[in-house]
Amino acid sequence: MAKKYKINVGDAMPSFRLNDQKGNPFSSDELYDAPALVYFYPKDDTPGCTTEACEFRDALEELKELRVRLIGISPDSVESHQKFYRKYNLNFTLLADPEHQVCDLFDVWQEKNLYGNKSMGVVRSSFLIDAEGKIRWIERSVKVEGHIERVIHAIQTYATLEPQE
Repeated sequence: MAKKYKINVGDAMPSFRLNDQKGNPFSSDELYDAPALVYFYPKDDTPGCTTEACEFRDALEELKELRVRLIGISPDSVESHQKFYRKYNLNFTLLADPEHQVCDLFDVWQEKNLYGNKSMGVVRSSFLIDAEGKIRWIERSVKVEGHIERVIHAIQTYATLEPQE
């Protein structure tokens, strides 16, 4: 039986407010001016998360050409994000969600089972959101390999990300 999620394609993006890697407040209202890819990842400076962030960093110009803003969210602290951002010369916004409130809103904070040990954590996921705040594409349980290519394909597939008149 397929898992039922709180948030699905066609739903409105949940409203949220978090701090970015500089400690500045960031509101989901800032995402209504252009399409955005909001991606959730488990932990700063771990192998898969670093690979994913660096691939996004390297593809940022292509994402900008496609007029898509990039936001990464994890339960790490602002301080952890600052170090991660600097260490890998990242060029996009990272949002700190240490209480996993936004992770809960997007239904990515879930029970995980690693070698028989159960714990709560972020299930790596990406959400493509149009300029009106509607979710157009979701990839859950993301495999890092090939992720950026799947994201770009999704953006090109859902090219009507502009606000409707």
